Amino acid sequence: MDMSRRITGLTGGGSDGWDVYYKANAMTEAGEDVTHLTIGEHDIKTDRSILDAMHAATLAGHTGYPNLRGRRNLRETIAKRVTDRTGVPTTPDNVLVVPGGQAGLFATHAAACDDGDRALFIDPYYATYPGTIRGVGAVAVPVAARPENGFMPDPKDLALEASKGAASLLINSPNNPTGVVYTRETMDGIARVVQDHDMWLISDEVYDTQVWNGEHISARTLPDMADRTLVIGSMSKSHAMTGSRIGWIIGSEEAIAHIGNLSTHTTYGVAGFVQEAAFYALNKGDAFEAEVAEPFHRRRDLVMDMVEGMNGIRAASPDGAMYVMLDLRETGLSGEDFALRLLDEYHVAVMPGESFGKAAAGHVRVALTVDDDNLVGAIGSIIELATELTA
Repeated sequence: MDMSRRITGLTGGGSDGWDVYYKANAMTEAGEDVTHLTIGEHDIKTDRSILDAMHAATLAGHTGYPNLRGRRNLRETIAKRVTDRTGVPTTPDNVLVVPGGQAGLFATHAAACDDGDRALFIDPYYATYPGTIRGVGAVAVPVAARPENGFMPDPKDLALEASKGAASLLINSPNNPTGVVYTRETMDGIARVVQDHDMWLISDEVYDTQVWNGEHISARTLPDMADRTLVIGSMSKSHAMTGSRIGWIIGSEEAIAHIGNLSTHTTYGVAGFVQEAAFYALNKGDAFEAEVAEPFHRRRDLVMDMVEGMNGIRAASPDGAMYVMLDLRETGLSGEDFALRLLDEYHVAVMPGESFGKAAAGHVRVALTVDDDNLVGAIGSIIELATELTA
């Protein structure tokens, strides 16, 4: 039996650039010692007190069908968090709880796009973006953010693509994989493009607690943008709850009501005991979130100090998120070839820039997700290989 074109075409065909990741995992399974700097998984586990709250909620009977839009107490807490941090009045009716940011990406594109609509997104991009867009029947259209501009998107490039017709634009700041935090000038330019071309703006803000320089500007704070913006948030990065699969969508009451109807036919909500754990975790406050984020800030500075002035390596200074993107084009290798050689010769696994689109070709992304000593050793290996290749 044939599968649908929508399913078989999710990846767009060809290599997805993740061969290094798969190979590194296979080496580990075979008993080899590999330092994994590939995916954005914390090197700490979910805090024990959050797990205790989840366990207590399970024993208290929160194991049945959940409230499909999210438990009232959790939506109130998320709404207050958003209001306090952005200044935009937000109520529980502006909040939909979803099983992770990825589910939020799918649901918002399903809401914004009809079959065949063009949906714009920034290249470099989080690996699932184009597949998510294709999954709702839309056409995924990347718009390059160039390394010579520090991977900051240019609103003129966005306007050019939007002029060809587009239903939505997906942005991500702080950005994965580049660590770029969009400036106010950039955000204002994005808002003008979206308004001029009557598009939805989908804003992935899951790294909003990881800002090292500048400020995080939530897209809903921009003039006349609250009702045409859908914001995606998550507990994964802010609270080290990646496996709990819980996040949210923020939007107008009308949009949230319609997307809530979609959840009835897809996910059927998030487990009640997970929602209670999220409610507990959010009420641990800003200090706890800062504690989860701090190691990545420290490691970012550590890596930047190590690679400064080294042959064959340039680093775009990341202003946020848990990654550093290294420009290795002077070595003469593609990002994928460099990463494969690094894995084979040094047993260090990083993600090739090509995994995240064409704009990051010749780069590798380093996830700051191991302890400081192991990270120093891994960066030393990258420096050694780059120096050898440029000697």
